[in-house]
Amino acid sequence: MGSADELDVAVIGAGLAGICAGIKLREAGQRFVIFDAADDIGGTWQANRYPGVAVDIPSVSYSYSFEPNPQWTRVYAPGAELKAYVDHCADKYALRPHLRLGTEVLAATFDETAERWALTLAGGETVTARFVIGAWGGLVQPKLPDIPGLDEFAGEMLHTSAWTDETDVDGRRVAVIGTGATSVQLVPSIAPRVSHLSVFQRTPVWVLPRLDLPVPAAARFLFRTLPVTQWLLRMGAGAASEVIFARAATHYRTMAQVVRAIEGLGRWWIRQQVADPVLREKLTPTYGFGCKRPTMSNAYLPAFGRDNVELVTEGIERVTADGVVTVDARLHRCDTLVLATGFKVFELGGAPPMPVVGRDGVDLGPFWDEQRYQSYEGVSVHGFPNLFLMSGPYALGGPSYIFMIETHVRHALRCITEAGRRNAATVEVRPEAHDAYFADILERQEGTVFLNNNCGSAMSYYFDRHGDAPILRPASGAEMWWRSRTFDLDHYEYGAPTDGASSPAAEAAVAT
Repeated sequence: MGSADELDVAVIGAGLAGICAGIKLREAGQRFVIFDAADDIGGTWQANRYPGVAVDIPSVSYSYSFEPNPQWTRVYAPGAELKAYVDHCADKYALRPHLRLGTEVLAATFDETAERWALTLAGGETVTARFVIGAWGGLVQPKLPDIPGLDEFAGEMLHTSAWTDETDVDGRRVAVIGTGATSVQLVPSIAPRVSHLSVFQRTPVWVLPRLDLPVPAAARFLFRTLPVTQWLLRMGAGAASEVIFARAATHYRTMAQVVRAIEGLGRWWIRQQVADPVLREKLTPTYGFGCKRPTMSNAYLPAFGRDNVELVTEGIERVTADGVVTVDARLHRCDTLVLATGFKVFELGGAPPMPVVGRDGVDLGPFWDEQRYQSYEGVSVHGFPNLFLMSGPYALGGPSYIFMIETHVRHALRCITEAGRRNAATVEVRPEAHDAYFADILERQEGTVFLNNNCGSAMSYYFDRHGDAPILRPASGAEMWWRSRTFDLDHYEYGAPTDGASSPAAEAAVAT
């Protein structure tokens, strides 16, 4: 990893974002360490091992553009293959020596005197670094439901992110709270295995057909021997994904007919898969498509036709030792209680998942919570020098999450490289550039599906407490790609020259 005085960048998170950042930092000759609280890499794909976990966009789009994977076995790859892909990338690009796993970052604080970030690690150690890349992802902190009596349940209770290989539901009475994207994958996977399954639904979710087929061995051979074929397929799948999910949502006013067509497809799909008209009505959303995370499944809706599966739409009053009591005073007995209730995303304690304190003692989480979630290009925030986010406010866009990661890593590397060229200790987005970008985002947001398609009843994590939807960037993938390459570097202010000094903590981090 080089000499002990060369820790320049601390990457927080060893998921797909952190691994991508590490690859590009290594190529750029930067000295860095990747921290992660988990004992293994993979982020979401390391933590989530519940039955049925898989990608929800075509696998061909779910890999780095510079490292395509010709080995996907299905159009929508299962989670284990995503974990294997992350492992492959870490090994191929020699990132293992740069990892500090099992090392939770409890807080990050910018030292204005030293012009470095100090990371407080679990156990009391402090590590310093000139730059920080926040690659902690958006699905980190489980969101537990605020239901009286949860701590009284006598059986096994777990959030879906805590599922392990030892979790056993076979032959048991199981209750699942939540009907979002995770539940859509989990419910049909465990329904044939349990004795009884109660699924508690607050709001239904849009479900579209899923063209999930095995990838033939001949196709995988073609991808390996003639990579351009996979590249062309990737471009096609990415364009379709962007038009259907991203562009239609962020450009709703000009693409309303596309959204209407998708809603028509969703209603047709429910009619095809659910014969009971009463059940069908319960499973049909009353809000517009795009208001919350859409899903695709060929098995979720039919699962409610099984004799051992019950959809419960009455509100939950409390949890007891024996099960879940709904507002109609009915007790739904269960042995295992599964919380498919998602994560804290754009809310205090979720973004970021730890205190991140910039200039003048301003903590990023409370700042966002009080002043609205905002950033420059989804990457930088004024008042937080030398900090680059991989999934900041209004970041997600283009054909895939991976596409977003690569644009943000490119943005960060341009800034870090320019700071080096100018021999500057700090690089910080100028307030006028930051504010102008946020104002443009808010203006564009007025035309999105979120403010125009009856989203009030969706109960979606896309929204924050201010009524904004900072999950998606109202821009095309082409614009994101172009701006990550061409944003004006003078939108940043470069601080005083660096003296090249290092701290003992930095030396220890590199030596580890």
